[in-house]
This record gives sequence, C-alpha cells and structure tokens, in this order.
Amino acid sequence: MKLVSWNVNGIRAIVGKGFTDIFNEIDADIFSIQESKMQEGQLKLELPGYHQYWNYAERKGYSGTAVFSKKEPVSAVNGMGIDEHDKEGRLITLDMGDFYFITVYVPNSQNELKRLDYRMKWEDDFRDYVSELDKEKPVIICGDMNVAHEEIDLKNPATNHMSAGFSDEERAKMTELLGAGFTDSFRFLYPDTEDAYSWWSYRMRARERNVGWRIDYFLVSNRIADKIKDAKILTDVMGSDHCPVELDIEL
Repeated sequence: MKLVSWNVNGIRAIVGKGFTDIFNEIDADIFSIQESKMQEGQLKLELPGYHQYWNYAERKGYSGTAVFSKKEPVSAVNGMGIDEHDKEGRLITLDMGDFYFITVYVPNSQNELKRLDYRMKWEDDFRDYVSELDKEKPVIICGDMNVAHEEIDLKNPATNHMSAGFSDEERAKMTELLGAGFTDSFRFLYPDTEDAYSWWSYRMRARERNVGWRIDYFLVSNRIADKIKDAKILTDVMGSDHCPVELDIEL
C-alpha cells in the first residue's frame, strides 16, 4: 500500500503547476494534502477513482486539509472534537477498517514563538486523541508536523535553535508523541541519513542548495512498524515549498 502526504501551500495555485499530473503519476492508495488554503466551492478537483474528504478552516485562505482515498473508508471525521482546534481545518481521520489514517497540519509556533503556548495545548490534545484511537487499532499519522525533531533533521541546527519548528518545547512534544507508542517511519529505516529534508525556504536558493528541514512525517503505531517497506522523501516533485513524503507499508 502506497500512502503519500504533501503540504501543497495552496491547492488552487498548485493545480496550475501540474498537480493532477503529479497525483496521477504517483498513483497512491491514499494521498493527503495540508495547507489547502481554500473554502468549499472554490475548486472542483477531478480525481477519478478516489473518494475525497476535505476539512476547511473558518478563516479564508488559511490552513485546511484533504484526503483522497481509492478505498472508501468506514467513516471520515474532521477535527478532534475540540472547538478551539477544529475551526482551523487541521485534521482528518479516516477509519479504514484495519487501521486509522490521519492527516494533520500542526500549528506553526510563528515568529518569536508567539503561538507556542497554543501549540503546546494542541500537542497535548492531539497526543491524547491519537492515543485513544491507538487503543482500538493501529494508527497511521501523516502530515506537516512543523517540527524538526533532531539536529539531523535540519541543515543548520545551531543557528535555528529556538526558532519556530526547532524549539526545545516543540521537539520535546514530538518525543512525547513517539513515546506514546508511535514510530517515525523514515528514521526507523534510515536512522543516520543526513541532508534528507521536506521543506525549504523560498529565500536564498535554499532548495537548490538543499538547506532544508524535515518537518513532514509518517508516524505509525509501534506494533505495525515491522510492516513498513519503505519511507521516501520525493524531493524531485516541485510546486510547493514542501515536497511529498511517502510510506510503503503492507497491512
């Protein structure tokens, strides 16, 4: 089974950059996006053979997630049942029968970490939410988690210490999430691989120079980690400041 996640930084913009061709070529069983930046009715995306599930932010042109699945899920749920989080369209959960599939766009702590307190609340509530699901059956979580967990996960850890996405607090919350029973699929297979990034600033030719961060993940319940076949970062796919990440798993 091939699963793909991509922060597209605006689905309407990326459709004009060949999104449909990329989507068809990848041919994932489940393809999820973050930061759709659209409201219902602003785009009709034709993806034959896929069931579409969208979660829109109340604020226009902001956040938003979607999942496209070949197999129709048992159910699809937006949000985690907490109003202060759910109004931003950051979470979709599909019950796929044998497992839960979650796509998430974790809040950015922003400049000078001005949203860090909210981010910490989100992290605790999200961990509680996925831990409850994990008690029922295995969970696969994917998306832009807005944190480089370890120093190996970004090009310049020293100069970015305490920047949004690499603060001690954010990194500790990722450690807590993994400690709650989840495995980072990429590091599970490639614990020492360097220069493997999924996001690059638009400034200073960062992508061309591969000065990036790995902030897009596939996490799986520990008990299905042995089912992982591969975890890829599709750096050749252009169109966003992020590239897609892929999980190949046999369930």
